Amino acid sequence: MNISKKEAVTVTYPVEPPDTRLFDTANNNNESAWTTTNTHDPSVIKTEDGTYYVVSTDVKVGGPAQAGIMVRKSKDLIHWQWVGRVFDGVPKEAYEWTKGPTLWAPDVAKFGDRYYLYYASSTFGSNQSFIGLATASSMEGPWTDEGEVIKTGLGDKQNAIDPNIVRDADGNPWFVYGSFFSGIHILPLDPSTGKLKESGPGTLVAARSTAQESGAVEGPYIVYNPQFKKYYLFASYDSLSSDYNVRVGRADSITGPYVDYNGRNLADTEYEAQFDIGTKILGGYRFGEDPGWVAPGHNSVLQDGDDYYILHHARPEQDTNWMYLHVRKILWTEDGWPVVSPERYAGEKVQVIPKKEIAGEWETVEQLTMIDGQVESESLKLLPSGKIGLEDSGDTWTFDGDHTVTLHLNSDGNGETSVKVMLLPSWDWELNRPTLVFTGLNDAGVAWWGKKLDSSDKP
Repeated sequence: MNISKKEAVTVTYPVEPPDTRLFDTANNNNESAWTTTNTHDPSVIKTEDGTYYVVSTDVKVGGPAQAGIMVRKSKDLIHWQWVGRVFDGVPKEAYEWTKGPTLWAPDVAKFGDRYYLYYASSTFGSNQSFIGLATASSMEGPWTDEGEVIKTGLGDKQNAIDPNIVRDADGNPWFVYGSFFSGIHILPLDPSTGKLKESGPGTLVAARSTAQESGAVEGPYIVYNPQFKKYYLFASYDSLSSDYNVRVGRADSITGPYVDYNGRNLADTEYEAQFDIGTKILGGYRFGEDPGWVAPGHNSVLQDGDDYYILHHARPEQDTNWMYLHVRKILWTEDGWPVVSPERYAGEKVQVIPKKEIAGEWETVEQLTMIDGQVESESLKLLPSGKIGLEDSGDTWTFDGDHTVTLHLNSDGNGETSVKVMLLPSWDWELNRPTLVFTGLNDAGVAWWGKKLDSSDKP
């Protein structure tokens, strides 16, 4: 990203976003108050009038969920408003096949002047599953059910849930789906009908060994980044209620192979350390004394001009029965890997950062692939001299004069580890104030987050 230093005289921090009231039991039955509450498996689309819509799985804390696919909208990705549901119940064809009482993990795309919404029906632990299609001229309906796109039964290896529609570099649409069982598959879509060009199961792009304790790879979402001329497959690993985490692989072709930062194929089920496949960019975390979040995952990705955002659900550590919508800004490393902000989006923009704002006390989170559940933050002190911790330390930091810092860590005696991170003026949701954060990868492809604690010079 090219940023003019002459234009960045001062750093602009986000203003205070609306408070997300957690555990709001008083509004359990008041859907109009469900701004980000009760959001699970969110999928996002931006309409021509500049409105962002999120569709999501049927869930509810404190009682049975009403079936029909939830719809929310926003003008800024910060303030969210309840819209309603796509259906009044589960469509007949889907219910007759699966007996599923609710609808799961939708995705939405636009072909011509109509919106195409793909929904999933199933029951937990079964691959007697169904993906159907509904169409409408407006994201607020009315919607017409168009029936089956693909279904699977007990004798099949794949599982027909978690649909995702993606266009390749030439504009051709593809259909991605799958959860657990044999993994994630992709096959071409007919834009004239919104249904498959050919029968499934399609090309396998991600899988996990059945020997893996949870065996989960699900919630696929593919995007194409024209800057790097690569396709990126985002998928969620492990248990959706405890240690969910988002991992990424990339490919030169939309049908793969998708490989992680270290060149491991996301479809390789023979690799011994299955936990180590996929570049993990988002997992459970805790900054300082804040309870933090667990099981973030099942994301969608929004490309909005030159900006990218990841939308996902997450559960508060105090009570994981609740789930909330999170939006985070995505930044891209210079070698073409997505990394996400450690803080939820509040309107922040990438800017040139004066060097004087960097030194100070920080909290960092290292998103190691083998960690299940929540990662607790550790302290990091960046000294004005360029040293880390103490003046006689062997660890140092350098700054490129724009918005990138490199941490040179070699005090453990195992050789230097380099961590290149990008700075972002953000809102500190834990401490309710503006602050500086960073996000990036070390030279082994491990995601690093940081948040500056001393913010006395902020507005």
